[in-house]
Amino acid sequence: MGFLRIGDEFSKPHAVCVPYPAQGHMNPMLMFAKVLHHRGFHITFVNTEYNHKRLIKSRGIDSVKGLPDFRFETIPDGLPPMESDDVTQDIPALCESTSRTCLVPFKNLLKELNCTHSSHVPPVTCIISDGAMTFTIDAAEELGVPEVLFWTTSACGYMAYWHYQSLFERGLAPLKDSSYLTNGYLETPIDWIPGLKDIRLKDIPNFIWTTNPDEFMPQYVINELSRSHRASAIILNTFDALEGDIVDAIQSILKPPVYTIGSLHSLLKHIPEHNPIITSIGSNLWKEETECLEWLDSKPPNSVVYVNFGSITVMSPQLLVEFAWGLANSNQSFLWVIRPDLVTGDSAILPPEFATQTRGRSVLAKWCAQERVLQHPSVGGFLTHCGWNSAIESICSGVPMICWPFFAEQHMNCRYLCEHWGVGMEIDSDVKREEVEMLVRELMGGEKGREMKNRAQQWKERADEAVSVGGTSWTNAASLIDQVLLISPDHGD
Repeated sequence: MGFLRIGDEFSKPHAVCVPYPAQGHMNPMLMFAKVLHHRGFHITFVNTEYNHKRLIKSRGIDSVKGLPDFRFETIPDGLPPMESDDVTQDIPALCESTSRTCLVPFKNLLKELNCTHSSHVPPVTCIISDGAMTFTIDAAEELGVPEVLFWTTSACGYMAYWHYQSLFERGLAPLKDSSYLTNGYLETPIDWIPGLKDIRLKDIPNFIWTTNPDEFMPQYVINELSRSHRASAIILNTFDALEGDIVDAIQSILKPPVYTIGSLHSLLKHIPEHNPIITSIGSNLWKEETECLEWLDSKPPNSVVYVNFGSITVMSPQLLVEFAWGLANSNQSFLWVIRPDLVTGDSAILPPEFATQTRGRSVLAKWCAQERVLQHPSVGGFLTHCGWNSAIESICSGVPMICWPFFAEQHMNCRYLCEHWGVGMEIDSDVKREEVEMLVRELMGGEKGREMKNRAQQWKERADEAVSVGGTSWTNAASLIDQVLLISPDHGD
C-alpha cells in the first residue's frame, strides 16, 4: 500500500495527536501528523496551554490557526505559571503533573470534538500520543478507538528504559552513595539486555543514577512503559538498517506491533504536502533566526562546525566558556546556537576577547531551523548533546558528530553513535577547552574525522533507502495506517 489519499467519498478518519510538551517531542509528532494529513486524515494536534502561548510568541498567531482539517487544541499541563514564558519547564515536575492531571481535560476535549462533529470535523477515530503521555490510553479505551504510542527515543534508548525494573531487581540501582558516580561503578558491563551490545551502566538513561530508592523519574518510566502493552501499536523514529536487531528484541517482549517509520523528517520529503500552509506549520518554541543560513551560504563546503545542545540541556557559565575557547582556538568556522535558558542561573555571557578572536568565522544564534542547517553543504560536523532528533537528523544528513550527552537516553545514543555506528567522538563530561579544540580539529580535518564522514555518508544512503518508496520505513508507515489507524467502527478493513 502506498501513501494514496483516502477518497473524498468517505468520511475522513480523525487522528488526535498528543505530544509530550517539550520541543524534542513536539517536532517528530508534528511530522507524523503531517504524514497522516497527507494520507487524508483530519488532524487535531493537542499542545499544552503553556506551549501554545510559546508557539504564538515564537511563530505568530497564524502558526496555530491551522486549516479546517488540521486544527490545534490545548489542555492545561497542571503546573503553576512560570515567571518566564521562554524557558523549558522542569521535566520531572512536568512528568508528574501531566500524568496526574491531564486525563480529565483530555477526555473533555475528546467529548467536545465528538459532540461538535460535522462534515468539517469528523468523529475521532484514533489517538497517537507520546510514549510519556500514556494517560491517553484510558481515554482511547473508553472511546473504543486505536491508541498508538510514539516513543521519540532511539530503539537502543527505549530498550534500556524497558530494563529499569531489572536494574533494581539485580541490585545495580539505586546507587549505594554518591561516590558510586565517580569510583568506576558506572563502568559495570551490562551484557544481559536483549539486543544491546557492549554497554555499561553509565550508558543506561541516567534517571537511574540515583541514591534515592524512591526517586520519581525511574518509577515514572517504569509505570509509563508498563502501560505500553495496552497500546494498539508502538512507533519509533528510527530505521531498520540502523537499529533493526534492537527493534526485533523489543518486539519479542512487547505484544503490540512495533513500527519503525524514521527518519520522519526524511519521510516527509518523499510525500510532499501540496498545501503550503501545512508545509509552513512548525513547532519551534523559540524564534528561528534565518540569518545564519545566509551566512552558511558564504562558506565553503564542509567547513563549518554546527553547535547546538538542544532544548533541555543546561550548563554552568564555566562550561560555556570552556566550549567557547575550545571552538575559538580550533580556528574552525562555527555556528553556535545558544538558547536563552542554556546557562543555569545566569545569562550566557561570553568574554569580549572571544568575539574579537572569532570575528568573521562565527555566528551565534538563539535558535535555528536545525534540519536545514544540517543539510547545508557548508556544515561538516556537529557538536551535539545526542538527543535522538539531533542524532538521527545528523545521520540522515551525513554529518559526523562530537558527542556531549547531558541526560536521559542521550548517553546510550552517544555510545551507539561512537562505538557501533562509527559517526561520533565523545567528549568528557568535565569539559576542557583543550579537548574541545583537539576534537574539533580532528572532526574537521583529521583522519578519524574523514573516516567518520565516510561512515556518515554511508548511513545517509541507507537512511534515504528506508524512506524511499518501497523502503522499510515507507512500507511500515503505510502498514501502520492501513492495519492499525484505519481499523475502527467507521473505517474497517
